Amino acid sequence: MTAATATTDETSRQTRISIGFLNWAHAADHYVLLIYPTVVIGLEAVYAKTYGELIALSTAAFLAFGIFSLPAGWLGDHWSRRNMMALFWFGCGGSLFAAGLAPGLISLGIALGALGMFAAIYHPVGMAMLIEASKARGRTLAFNGVCGNMGVALAAGITALIAYYLGWRAAFFVPGAICILSGIAYLWLVENDSHGKAARKSSPDVRLSRTSTFILFGLFIIIALGAGMAFNVITVALPKLIDERAGQGISLVAVGSIATAVFVVGGIAQLAVGRLVEWFAPHVLFVAVTLMLFIGAAWAVVATGPMLLVALALAMAGVYGQVTVNDIVLARYTADAWRGRVYAVRYFLVFVTAGAAVATIAFLHERGGFDLVLMVTAGICLVFFLATLGLAFMVSGAEAQKPVAVPAE
Repeated sequence: MTAATATTDETSRQTRISIGFLNWAHAADHYVLLIYPTVVIGLEAVYAKTYGELIALSTAAFLAFGIFSLPAGWLGDHWSRRNMMALFWFGCGGSLFAAGLAPGLISLGIALGALGMFAAIYHPVGMAMLIEASKARGRTLAFNGVCGNMGVALAAGITALIAYYLGWRAAFFVPGAICILSGIAYLWLVENDSHGKAARKSSPDVRLSRTSTFILFGLFIIIALGAGMAFNVITVALPKLIDERAGQGISLVAVGSIATAVFVVGGIAQLAVGRLVEWFAPHVLFVAVTLMLFIGAAWAVVATGPMLLVALALAMAGVYGQVTVNDIVLARYTADAWRGRVYAVRYFLVFVTAGAAVATIAFLHERGGFDLVLMVTAGICLVFFLATLGLAFMVSGAEAQKPVAVPAE
């Protein structure tokens, strides 16, 4: 084996290890944020407080999850993405232990706020690392997205089991220990990237004019807000929507099972888009996926019974499928040297819409039921689709242009 071959093999091994940790971190990131919403059920008896009073403690965590993505992306670009991910592991682990040891509700709320702050590191930093390591391969990004969805899906069940058998504090201690052990393994197995910071590309894969660049990122702001609202409204409202409109007299278990099946369709669509993006131009596929989302949402306005489930499955396929292709399209027009900051802005906008989506559902449902909720959602999806269509027209010519080389400083 030649020295060059050995070096290539070592680089490939490092890449696989790094991607493996990023997938694991995505699952852990969503899991840790959803521990408290399950633990809180048992705390009503412990602290003699209502559910509303106790669940409000998690507000700081979810606010921090959105707000602190901005400085996290900046630090990743200017310092070290690998070290920021190590901070993610140790910060989440320490915050979980602080939550488990909290003597009262005030200290518990502070610990949850710190958890949200450290959990905010993953999306701007981890996604920039994943794009760089995978060369924006669709299947790699899609699988990473599914890992995050698994963290969401497993959080409630695993947390409930730990709390039932070991107590609510253990529900924080066990994942806290796993996070710290993961951080130790991460530092041991993944090389520092600070030496490669200066070598990051300062130009994107596809170069646009200054005016086109400003228009592009204006469209991406609209897309980020539309994606966040559509995703959160559809996923949050889905169980209740099925309960009210899919059929009369179905049990809660049946509602949960149907909702899970619809979510599974979304996961399958996300994997499928990850493969399709390797065969079709990403901006064209982006338009097709958002059109599918709009058709599903608009169909759901008038559909009932089994046809409603088909419409919701179509919308869910679109809302999950757009996540992967959205990241890939953004990566093509963002230089690696400042990609973390761009992803930070994108995920900040996506995450802050979560609270707005819940408030929107409550406001609209009180005034017009799910008819009004679905009509407004379809309108949001239409704006989302039109923004991606405008983006596709603008960049279609630029796709054929060769990137302009920028000399090393």
